[in-house]
Amino acid sequence: MSITVTNKSASFGEVPPDDGIHCAHCGEVCAEETVRAGEAVFCCEGCKMVYEILHTNDLSQYYDIEKAPGISLKAQKRERYAWLDDPEIAAKLIDFQNEEVTRVTFLLPQIHCASCIWLLENLYKLNPGVLQSRVNFLKKEAYLTFDHQKISLRQLVELLALIGYAPAINLSDLDEKPPRDQIDRSFYYQLGVAGFAFGNIMLLSFPEYLGLTEVAFRQWFGYMNIALALPVVFFSGRHYLRSAWQGLRRGELNIDVPVALGMLTLFGRSVFEILTHTGAGYLDSLAGLVFFLLAGRWFQQKTYYRLSFERDYKSYFPIAATLKTPEGEVSVALNKLKPGDTVVVRHQELIPADGLLVKGKARIDYSFVTGESEPVRVAPGGKIFAGGRQTADHIELTLTKKVSQ
Repeated sequence: MSITVTNKSASFGEVPPDDGIHCAHCGEVCAEETVRAGEAVFCCEGCKMVYEILHTNDLSQYYDIEKAPGISLKAQKRERYAWLDDPEIAAKLIDFQNEEVTRVTFLLPQIHCASCIWLLENLYKLNPGVLQSRVNFLKKEAYLTFDHQKISLRQLVELLALIGYAPAINLSDLDEKPPRDQIDRSFYYQLGVAGFAFGNIMLLSFPEYLGLTEVAFRQWFGYMNIALALPVVFFSGRHYLRSAWQGLRRGELNIDVPVALGMLTLFGRSVFEILTHTGAGYLDSLAGLVFFLLAGRWFQQKTYYRLSFERDYKSYFPIAATLKTPEGEVSVALNKLKPGDTVVVRHQELIPADGLLVKGKARIDYSFVTGESEPVRVAPGGKIFAGGRQTADHIELTLTKKVSQ
């Protein structure tokens, strides 16, 4: 059975007959129970809704860019973003705000192709309250400027979630953000000095390579090379010297010991040869060694910062949880929860803090905590630990510890 519709899945080329019916939005194979809108077939109501929104707002070009499918919304649960109405939380997520506009930056892990970029940068067509949207594809970040009198922060996030780009907002986003550049400014000075000296020492040593220098000029060039090499060793290379010295004082041979030893050996041998007129030394090699070592450190630190290995629980926990009160259920920030509170944890939500199960059947996935993927069953009255993910129906538990504990 084949269906002719103007969508992304139609752009894939010929679909094998045994693949079944494909969703008009995300391109996934539809199950026996499908959702239809005219001739278009969808795998779920979410895909149908996004499809209709895009066509209603004249954004169907999204399905033609790069011939790539949209994002499936079949498994996406409808998020609750009531906690974004909390001024304290909103203030920590906002980059800039004045009387007219607000600017925010969101991490959108779902970004994967040019179609995503095109759709996100045309958000103003979906809601006139969005004034500008720019996407950084490499970082998977979106920079949004909106009129907070026409659309709230919560409504903006709900709009992104509606079209399949729910922002990844976690507890660490409430912390004070460190400067984007984690490399000390003095490091750039060290790298610049090493590069400048490396180039000039090579230039002054070039006649020596060809044997074209007069004896008198050769001596002066040697003295100038020593002058250029001094800041390379004792300024640009001081990190290696200091680290090696501290390691030796503790009786340890760290990785910087051979580097420092090589630097001092090259420098000492070169100074000896130049002062005794027995050779030109190896100061060009010394400057090149330090320069490339520093360049490697720069790339390493940049890569390390991008990967962000050093993340704690705040990078995984959500910002808010559902608190059960006499008046009903309300969303509150995690840092406002305290022992004795009763929270509701729904399917696939994280346990915010240690607590005792008071209602429901718990099947907790502790893979984030222990690495074991087999869910653990907990009966009412049993203890549940923070970081687990509920894989069954919603449960209620009374907290026994704070989130930070």
